[in-house]
Amino acid sequence: MAMNLGIIGAGAIGNVHAETARRAGIPVLGCWDVNPAKGAAFEARHPGAKACRSVDELLAMREVDSVVVAVPNVDHAEVACRALEAGKTVFLEKPMAMSVAECDRIIATLDRTKGRLQMGFVSRSTPASRAVRHFIDEGTFGRIYHVKCSLYRRRGVPGLGGWFTTKAMSGGGPLIDLGVHVIDLALHLAGSPRPQRVSGATYANFGRRMGGYVHTNMWAGPPRLDGTCDVEDHATALIRCEGGLTIEANVTWAMNVDEKHVSNGMTVFGDKGGCFFPIFGKQFAIATEAGGKVADLVPEFASGNVEHDAWDEQYRMFRALAERGERPHADAAAGRRVQSILDAVYRSSAEGREVEVE
Repeated sequence: MAMNLGIIGAGAIGNVHAETARRAGIPVLGCWDVNPAKGAAFEARHPGAKACRSVDELLAMREVDSVVVAVPNVDHAEVACRALEAGKTVFLEKPMAMSVAECDRIIATLDRTKGRLQMGFVSRSTPASRAVRHFIDEGTFGRIYHVKCSLYRRRGVPGLGGWFTTKAMSGGGPLIDLGVHVIDLALHLAGSPRPQRVSGATYANFGRRMGGYVHTNMWAGPPRLDGTCDVEDHATALIRCEGGLTIEANVTWAMNVDEKHVSNGMTVFGDKGGCFFPIFGKQFAIATEAGGKVADLVPEFASGNVEHDAWDEQYRMFRALAERGERPHADAAAGRRVQSILDAVYRSSAEGREVEVE
């Protein structure tokens, strides 16, 4: 059966979903947002998408068989469970939830309803990420023993004072916002080993200044100086996994380093080959050996919009899940696995020691 989509959350990411669905030829029939003005703007921007007055009204639309959950993190578990109970195929934006306990609630509902759910881990589907995974599967890298991943922003605190910087609504700062992408991708490239132990630290040096935070731009809305900022702006972690894999993750929303002098992306260490690659880029080389000499393998890519390619690949698999029950792009177990690491990093930072992953 051809899918019809509803989007819960009409903000920036909800609109990206709608544009991706349009490119894929998937009708968007409904939307809802806690802010009625955003819902009305979404309806005007995407003809055919009815702005509903409530989540229940959207979930009651029989012609809508699939929904995107793109609301603040605090509502992920509740909305995803309600959508699954309503029989919808669910695309759940990252992070999966606010805690492992909430992830388990979603998984229990998924199992009980025999539903279908795909996680929004878009970094898996960029052309570079897919190419690296292909060469790993072909044996070019050999055994992956370490992955270093970094996403740095010089001044990138989102919507200071809003829900992004309010722990009760977001669950954290750049670790739960950006770290989910690179940690999931590192695990995905290495074959999804079970995380065992984490040593992590978080820092809050910039955003909590509120009026004293200097920036050139601010995504996710203008600053609300009467709002809250009680999350970290930098996080670092060493993750030890079953089988010996280690992952080093560094993410920041704000720092006093020129972005030209740091590497944003993934460095993969294998005993036969390795590489650094920018997640949303197309130029990289795999360092390996050939003919008894050190050699570089340089993949070639078709021209195109890298971000569109990544989102379109997600939707190709989401459509296959909704219409034919095929394997999701990233499943609920992957979402929980990442959340268990996030929880451990925050716990490790608070306790000042290495901790076991739940």
